[in-house]
Amino acid sequence: MKMMIIECCVCRSTTRVCATLPQTKYPCNITRRPLSLSLISTTFSALIFSLTTPQPSSSSPLPSSKFPIAEFSELPNSGGVKALELLVGSGEVPKDGDQVEIHYYGRLAAKQGWRFDSTYDHKDENGDPNPFVFVLGSGKVITGIDEAVRSMKVGGICRVVIPPSLGYQNTSQEPIPPNKMHNPNKMHKHYKFLLDAS
Repeated sequence: MKMMIIECCVCRSTTRVCATLPQTKYPCNITRRPLSLSLISTTFSALIFSLTTPQPSSSSPLPSSKFPIAEFSELPNSGGVKALELLVGSGEVPKDGDQVEIHYYGRLAAKQGWRFDSTYDHKDENGDPNPFVFVLGSGKVITGIDEAVRSMKVGGICRVVIPPSLGYQNTSQEPIPPNKMHNPNKMHKHYKFLLDAS
């Protein structure tokens, strides 16, 4: 079954404004040689540490993991939308009728995470990404995005899996993938979203 992954960021609504997002693209000035040398020295240091550290006896119990493994949970009254909250926001929860701005990455899971669209690809005259703006609950976006945004606080990050019944149902719903990806005859797919409400 094909799935789409979208990373979104809710930047503001008509009643509240949040801080702007930090740039997601980080300059990388590291060349292969320093990177290789640092990996070799790190590996060598770890090897020395493991040789000098006493190993636990086979009779001593292994410590349990201090960090639980995160799991998706179904959003209440969402029709099957599942979410994994990565960061809880500190702002308010948007409600129907609020105009929201989101940033998103659209990815197709069936194509090994191939990115088909992103608001970060669409820049304004200053080079800043253009947000996707819509009114929550207006029916102009796919239902799964509405449900996911309704569950988040401004400033939070959430990964969401949207079932086919809440995905693209007609060609008037946004955000619209590029023409080569958007086939109205194949509307019933699984969609994944990573929503970043900040």
